[in-house]
Amino acid sequence: MPMFQPSKTGGFDGHILDLHTAVKDGVLGGCGGGDGKFVVVVTDEKKKLDLEKMISELELPEIPSVFICPISLEPMQDPVTLCTGQTYERSNILKWFNLGHCTCPTTMQELWDDLVTPNKTLHQLIYTWFSQKYVLMKKRSEDVQGRAIEILGTLRKAKGKAKVHALSELKQVVMAHAIAKKTVVDEGRVFVISSLLSPFTSHAVGSEAIAILVNLELDSDSKAGLMQPARVSLMVDMLNDGSIETKINCARLIARLVEEKGFRAELVSSHSLLVGLMRLVKDRRRRNGVSPALTLLKSVSVHKQVRNLLVRIGAVPHLVDVLPCLDPECLESALFVLDSLCLESEGRIALKDSVNTIPHTVRLLMKVSEKCTNYAISILWSVCKLASEECSSLAVEVGLAAKLLLVIQSGCDPALKQRSAELLKLCSLHYSDSMFISKCKLTRTIQ
Repeated sequence: MPMFQPSKTGGFDGHILDLHTAVKDGVLGGCGGGDGKFVVVVTDEKKKLDLEKMISELELPEIPSVFICPISLEPMQDPVTLCTGQTYERSNILKWFNLGHCTCPTTMQELWDDLVTPNKTLHQLIYTWFSQKYVLMKKRSEDVQGRAIEILGTLRKAKGKAKVHALSELKQVVMAHAIAKKTVVDEGRVFVISSLLSPFTSHAVGSEAIAILVNLELDSDSKAGLMQPARVSLMVDMLNDGSIETKINCARLIARLVEEKGFRAELVSSHSLLVGLMRLVKDRRRRNGVSPALTLLKSVSVHKQVRNLLVRIGAVPHLVDVLPCLDPECLESALFVLDSLCLESEGRIALKDSVNTIPHTVRLLMKVSEKCTNYAISILWSVCKLASEECSSLAVEVGLAAKLLLVIQSGCDPALKQRSAELLKLCSLHYSDSMFISKCKLTRTIQ
């Protein structure tokens, strides 16, 4: 489990002597009843909660510093006190002794007695504090589960605005609580939400339903149900006409379906889908849709019919033009798509005809990642091979030769170095030896 940060409020610098002192000094503040009184959790031995389990399941931003072992910076389960008055987790301090140390880890004082004394008072404080937090968490979880089931029960009967309102509330619960997501799946209610997506579904209902589905862990059966052509068609419609949030959710949900084994390429071989994704990529005002759109384009561009459609809708120059604006992750996806389009003759021609293909891809070499450099060199190879004299000359003029030398001399993959050497040789065919050597100088590249 991650290390805990000591509490900044309600902390305690000294050692706790008893429960009264702890409550008075605020170490257990905020855990009692509404009247401010401290409430001790009393359980019999059979029902006693496991402290280790409570610590592992609770995700608390702050824990009283007196509960934290100075060695591991994690909550103590078996606190013991040394002769110096410092308290540690038993297993941690015994490991310290086994390493041959005869000092107190905190004060570095030499120990005059190696006896460790169980700190029962502190253990009781730790157990009581975590018990109260744990019981409260469980109660809240049960309340969330109950509310989620209650909302799901109303969906079949609700109509119009009432259905939209119910879905909106369920979306908020699901997005805020992991237990609610699990409840929807475990109760078998994914089908109920999926069934709301039909040719007659309003965009108001559809957008809320998709926002819920995209936040759930969907199994293969659930995904298969969503892969029905009518449902995918509705998602595509909303990807074009919905709010930016809805468009992003549609792109993410379709991307998850594409990854499924039984997905059929014809479901995404849609002019409308690709146009909607390219609109997200080109949207300069709302950049949060770029990554989901490019992720989906990367997934679908492995299909030949999709690649041909992308070329026909004019996606190539737009993808090339946005390259300088993309972050590394998006850049990798965009270059993957462009490299995939090189598999088609029309794609190679479109890349050659785009005025920014060569300058933009040359600038990316050795700048982002080896994978991006690999895609960029593959694109440049396809373009220069198609129109050797025209494209090779332009590429060399913008610094390709020097960049290729950098790749060849780097620690990159041998196959990438080989492709770089072949491209360098192709570019040299249209120059005299002395002229080409001058083009390989790094001055222009550095500028």
